[in-house]
Amino acid sequence: MTSICELPATTLARAIAKGELSSRDAVEAHLARIADRDPQLAAFVTVDAEAARRAAEICDGASAPVGPLHGVPVGIKDLTDTAGLATTYGSVLFRDHVPAEDDLVVARLRRAGAVILGKTNTPEFGFGAICTNKLCGPTRNPVDTALTSGGSSGGSAVAVATGMVPLAHGTDFGGSVRTPASFCDVASIRPTPGRIPSPRRPLGWDTLATHGFLARVVDDLELALSICGSGDANDPLSIGVASEDQPLTGRPRIAVTPDFGVAPVSREVRARFAAACDMLAGVADVVASSPDCSGAIETFRTLRAAHIANSYGDLLRIRRAELTPTLIWNIEAGTSLSAEDYLNAERRRTAIYRSFRELFTGFDFLVAPAASVFPWPNEISDVTAIDGTALETPIDYLAVTFIVSLVGFPVLTLPVRREANELPFGIQIIAPPGSESRLFAFGRAIENELGFSHRRPPL
Repeated sequence: MTSICELPATTLARAIAKGELSSRDAVEAHLARIADRDPQLAAFVTVDAEAARRAAEICDGASAPVGPLHGVPVGIKDLTDTAGLATTYGSVLFRDHVPAEDDLVVARLRRAGAVILGKTNTPEFGFGAICTNKLCGPTRNPVDTALTSGGSSGGSAVAVATGMVPLAHGTDFGGSVRTPASFCDVASIRPTPGRIPSPRRPLGWDTLATHGFLARVVDDLELALSICGSGDANDPLSIGVASEDQPLTGRPRIAVTPDFGVAPVSREVRARFAAACDMLAGVADVVASSPDCSGAIETFRTLRAAHIANSYGDLLRIRRAELTPTLIWNIEAGTSLSAEDYLNAERRRTAIYRSFRELFTGFDFLVAPAASVFPWPNEISDVTAIDGTALETPIDYLAVTFIVSLVGFPVLTLPVRREANELPFGIQIIAPPGSESRLFAFGRAIENELGFSHRRPPL
């Protein structure tokens, strides 16, 4: 049973398709792992064991595999609707909310044969540095349970890292699949905005937030994106996603930056990143270089605050007492912004995007840290300072990831090879929009050649 829980999703899918393993066996093994480990870790808000067993029986009774994830257990972040399965958005306001329909990304996973085991934990509406809310948490880091798993896809990261599922869905606004991946020693993909459609999203042209995935190996991320990554007429971004994938020829040329010239990053992270760059130099030409990101932090603060205030302002007015302090701060940050503030931020965002484009005329990839700090104790709700220097706002520690969200380039996060006494640490590998296949190819190479891959936690 233990060995089943360590298998990647791609391997499980092949074994089930060939009849070497039943979906019921895979589901039971992962449910047993959840029962054993989740009481300590709080990765899942809801586990739907009976529905998972029924889905597994349907897979096992089918005359042929129904899709590339036939019978494979997965987890879904509790910000995303699942038909017939409670979706709380991490909020007591939605404690009893059971959607009638799946979000499109969930529907596509089901059509591919995935068996949904349950919903993974998230801060309230996805806003918070610690993966906790009034219903569940904190989700504890499996490398050291005193530490945070990161927000806001921490539940998915921990579920994957500990073998509760081989593959989990996440969402990413300012770093919400990348930070937990870095903290929990797993891989993640934040694809080009629109690559995974969100046809029910109210702001159809919003590129800041995307669906993504977390897994222990690159192949599983590529498989998940291939299943969920086609267009939808009701998502204007998905219609406009064009592939810029070109196969890598020769030795890759990589730009590396610890901070994009503006992000606060701890000395410890800078040291680990420098060591990772030295390892990368064994397989690529590595050059210190960065786009011009001046004004990026203020730009993201403005755009993020405006979006949150627009989405949740009514909740603040009528249900304030039931909201977490973190969510209240996030909503209030956007209540005084003007149209001019917003458009000036969009103007600066455009300049930063074009600077990224210019950099990629000379490089295949841009590499940066996937987190500015290492995991901290769960009792500390926010990062307020780095190396003794106070941050202006509680989200500034995410600048090293949210700068990439700002411009909408796809990002593969991989764990760096580490010693047994070192905390996990990941790097962001960034490519031009539409270049996910190239990202996966390079990620596989350094996963295999440099050992930039998941290491089983001590639990």
